[in-house]
Amino acid sequence: MSKIGKNPIAIPDKTDVSVTDGVLSVKGPLGVLEKQLPDAVTVSVENKEVKVSPANQSKLSRSLWGTFGSHIKNMIAGVNKKYEKKLELQGVGYKVELQGKVLKLNVGFSHPVMVAIPDELDVAVEKNTITVLGINKDLVGQFSANVRAVKKPEPYKGKGIRYEGEYVRQKQGKKAAG
Repeated sequence: MSKIGKNPIAIPDKTDVSVTDGVLSVKGPLGVLEKQLPDAVTVSVENKEVKVSPANQSKLSRSLWGTFGSHIKNMIAGVNKKYEKKLELQGVGYKVELQGKVLKLNVGFSHPVMVAIPDELDVAVEKNTITVLGINKDLVGQFSANVRAVKKPEPYKGKGIRYEGEYVRQKQGKKAAG
């Protein structure tokens, strides 16, 4: 029994949820999100609530039950309030620029790294902070992870790209021979 899947999901005002031909569509003040539903899960919309249930008792069906409950909850929240992730650049000479729909990162390599920004996301750059905004939680998180993967924080000086508030545990390094 899924703890998340068995609870109905409330639909707030100004939000419309519909299921047609195996496609879940969520419309809200900030936009529209659509997701293909697998055959292992059934979704019903009634009385301003969304109910997710497994189509059968297979292992796949039971595992996707709670997962799709969470996805639907995130979609409903996203069309009402944008998701936001902030990334910080730490290091001497590390810079970031926004050039149209491309993020230009100078992070200690011999060349600048260019990262294309998806159309669904809004990216803002202020000093050495990158702010990623969007209604799709999966896309915001994946884009932020891709940018962070360009130069992960290293454990000796902490230089690199990190999430805002992320703690990087520092190693001690070599001791001078005495």
